[in-house]
Amino acid sequence: MAELKRLSESRDLTRIERIGAHSHIRGLGLDSSLEARDASEGMVGQLPARRAAGLILQLIRQGKIAGRAVLLAGQPGTGKTALAMGIAKSLGAETPFASVAASELFSLDLSKTEALTQAFRRAIGVRIKEEAEIIEGEVVEISIDRPVSAGGSGAPSGAAAAGKTGRLTLKTTDMETVYELGGKMIEALGKEKVQSGDVIALDKASGKVTKLGRSIGRSRDYDAVGAHTKFIKCPEGELQKRKEVVHCVTLHEIDVINSRTQGFLALFTGDTGEIRAEVREQIDTKVAEWREEGKAEIVPGVLFIDEVHMLDIECFSFLNRALENDMAPILVIATNRGITTIRGTNYRSPHGIPSDFLDRLLIITTQPYTEDDIRKILDIRCEEEDVEMSVDAKVLLTKIGTETSLRYAIHLITSAALACQKRKGKVVEMEDISRVYQLFLDVKRSTQYLMEYQSQYMFSEVPGEADGDDAMQS
Repeated sequence: MAELKRLSESRDLTRIERIGAHSHIRGLGLDSSLEARDASEGMVGQLPARRAAGLILQLIRQGKIAGRAVLLAGQPGTGKTALAMGIAKSLGAETPFASVAASELFSLDLSKTEALTQAFRRAIGVRIKEEAEIIEGEVVEISIDRPVSAGGSGAPSGAAAAGKTGRLTLKTTDMETVYELGGKMIEALGKEKVQSGDVIALDKASGKVTKLGRSIGRSRDYDAVGAHTKFIKCPEGELQKRKEVVHCVTLHEIDVINSRTQGFLALFTGDTGEIRAEVREQIDTKVAEWREEGKAEIVPGVLFIDEVHMLDIECFSFLNRALENDMAPILVIATNRGITTIRGTNYRSPHGIPSDFLDRLLIITTQPYTEDDIRKILDIRCEEEDVEMSVDAKVLLTKIGTETSLRYAIHLITSAALACQKRKGKVVEMEDISRVYQLFLDVKRSTQYLMEYQSQYMFSEVPGEADGDDAMQS
């Protein structure tokens, strides 16, 4: 049983600590004057693109201008998604950031326009303010009177809990009051494990109990306390106070809750379905009323659409219209295509985007990484993946990254670490890099191999061969 428990714990840890392609990025790496540092917060190189992204970040934070769109354009492996992730991390938890791949819109049960509408509304936050009456103080004493019949008469435990009564003595620096407690409040205090010396807050409307910490005056009562114990001062002033509580939700969450009978549960299952336009109109009207009354404010966030060339002409037409809405978020899109066909038409256009939509975009281009940049990125990834690598091995891996691609070089880091473990080494050496380089082909070597052995594959014809055979037969 102990082995099974350890195994389940190790699986949980693996799930929590999994390393993603962009898990090392913590921001855009800009200083206070929006100048890009050479390597900072996981970002390396791309200085002009990062400076431009910093200006977009300021635009988003001010939240005054709606419906702006930004295009991140560049070759594969030049850090477009990394830039979008840097913007997301710099914005913080308060600003909504919704990310979607363009191909997802065609694989959902929803229509394309409904999926885009839901994505747009996920990127618009509403900060709702409300005043709540709370009682905040230090617990002096809790006394609970249990009914005599609770133990012997065989009454249900719920009835016994409901029959409990008690008194709670709370104090601040200025006053002290005794409150009568009912069964539900006693149960809530028991769940939070409230005891004498704790500083707590009680919400009068909902009866919610929040444990704020231990009183500094009681810090000497125990020789040892837990690592998470927080000591705070005894509250000042009156026990009963009015406090402003702020809830942050997205428009999509409000849509789902109001459109379905079990709307709140639908948020967790993901089965939101199509939401009627009437519901959205009513919600927009209500939110506008709250804004006028000062109860709520709109927080326009960011919608990031990756691989935007996969959208068709209908989606681009919808985006053109959606960006004109005064509640539209900042739209950030990315593509690695050059001049290509617009999906759903026979026309060719830069990046596969119609010219009228391109005209709305602020375009940020990313450049291929230099050898020095690749070396720094590989250093960061080695640290992120907890792989110790020798200087010579890093030089070889940098050369491989320059000649093939950065993504291929990053993939070899963990593979080389496993090869190193197999030979019972602790530091990845050049021989480990060489071994995995021979085992796993990059695109160029794979293409070359395919061309050499083309005839041995099924249903494969080299262009020009069939024409030559026809000529020989004639």
